[in-house]
Amino acid sequence: MRITMLRRSRHRFLALLGTAALALAGAVALPGTAQAANILSNPGFETGSLSPWSCSGNLGSIVSSPAHGGSKALAGAASSSDNAQCTQTVSVQPNTTYNLSGWVRGSYVYLGVDGGASNWTTSTSAYSQLTVPFTTGASQTSVKIYVHGWYAQGTYYADDISLDGPGGGGGGSDTQAPTAPTNLTSTGKSSSSVSLSWGASSDNVGVTAYDIYSGSNQLLSVSGTSATVSGLSASTAYSFTVKARDAAGNTSAASNSVSVTTDAGGGGGGTGFKQAAPYLYEGWGDPPNPTTVMNATGIKWFTMAFVLDSGGCTPAWDGSRALTGGVDQTAINQIRSAGGDIVPSFGGWQGSKLGANCSSASALAGALQKVISAYGLKAIDMDIENTDEFENEAVQAKILTALKTVKANNPGLRTIVTFGTSTTGPTYYGNRLIEQAQSLNANIDVFTIMPFDFGGGSDMYGNTVNAAEGLKTKLKTTFGWDDATAYSHIGISGMNGLSDQQENTTPAIWTSIRDWSNSHHIARLAYWAVNRDRSCPGGGVVSNCSGISQNTWQFTSITAGFTG
Repeated sequence: MRITMLRRSRHRFLALLGTAALALAGAVALPGTAQAANILSNPGFETGSLSPWSCSGNLGSIVSSPAHGGSKALAGAASSSDNAQCTQTVSVQPNTTYNLSGWVRGSYVYLGVDGGASNWTTSTSAYSQLTVPFTTGASQTSVKIYVHGWYAQGTYYADDISLDGPGGGGGGSDTQAPTAPTNLTSTGKSSSSVSLSWGASSDNVGVTAYDIYSGSNQLLSVSGTSATVSGLSASTAYSFTVKARDAAGNTSAASNSVSVTTDAGGGGGGTGFKQAAPYLYEGWGDPPNPTTVMNATGIKWFTMAFVLDSGGCTPAWDGSRALTGGVDQTAINQIRSAGGDIVPSFGGWQGSKLGANCSSASALAGALQKVISAYGLKAIDMDIENTDEFENEAVQAKILTALKTVKANNPGLRTIVTFGTSTTGPTYYGNRLIEQAQSLNANIDVFTIMPFDFGGGSDMYGNTVNAAEGLKTKLKTTFGWDDATAYSHIGISGMNGLSDQQENTTPAIWTSIRDWSNSHHIARLAYWAVNRDRSCPGGGVVSNCSGISQNTWQFTSITAGFTG
């Protein structure tokens, strides 16, 4: 948000998992004893990549802290709908005893064997070791190892995972990778999905999985030679490749690449994306407990401020608080546990910004990806302000190119840009931002204006509507959209109560702005900030109240009524 004075002052819970060993066949066959050798690949994640581990929902990432041993560890961003399970399949010998162990940290973390034994820990702020002994079946030649968190319990960490025992193939080690899949083609598409098929790979032992990628991001794994990638954005270009993987974790070269543009969505090509998400800032203004606000208002989304550069194009909350493990993650965990979600805001008016400081669009995309991966995000907001980003056309282009990259690499991700406005619509630099988005084919989902601090006088409803109509006109002329499509790409982010320039948006005015937003079916409604959504008539422009008379959380309750 554009603040100068204020800115910086569903699943059942399982009590226990079964611990039965994998089935043995034959009453007279006695299990062999495992030799003490770790047959997992990349057991401590020291390569800096996930391979050959595969993580559900693209929710796994490699982090440097907290690590148990070495300098890297696995972070799994479990959400309310995904436990962030990461797996690796390896070759084993039949009728042999193995010992699986690993170090885990977090709330309800599980380590186990697919279809067999497992172990878990309830909650810990430090690493603790889990062990899982098991015996393979009489004809078993491969096993899938997994580690995962639990739904809505937040990010877990795992490190130094070991599967001690002899490798498959009669004690030998399989190091031969499968051949690359062939003839990858698209067999169908919609506005939100793409269906793919390919020719099978061959392997000296056998192919166990095919991994589908968009860019460098693994989207899903399947056992057959076809898949449907869902959760995509309408009218968006994606590039896909496929790699084959065997039981020992050997991965083939990539298939040919296929590029597919999804169909236009309904309603004249609109995004179908609707979000009521007021700003919540953990570094300022007596931040409230988000669960309290959610229970009182019904709000589901929050825009979390702000992700900045802590040095070297490295993202951190406010440029100083760790990306994971601190108060910001605690708030996010609380929101998700209550059935909500967040969109982080990168940038703002002040501070050391990633858009300005990262050396290139690819470096900026890498920084954004760290945050996307850490939290399994569905949307990100780039708050582009001031002379270092908004009034710098090269930086504008860098930001838009980075957003295009992460959107292509994270199917289903929504991208939002937020910027200042005049009372009649975008300024020169706002118009330039929109034009560059079109020229770069950045596929931005929502262009959000901030209709305050523009010296617009007392008519905050009229000026907000006029500014939004000016934005609609600019989007129509730039992209060739009709009215309905242009409105569906618009966001409004206001300021409750008194602004820095003493503009006064009252609850009644904000209700009128919300009603206009609903009637015109715009995409997003936000305001700065929940921290200020408390009464202090005559209190002036301060961080923890609105400066006017209002009910506690009144602006948030109004915003929760936005449906688009």
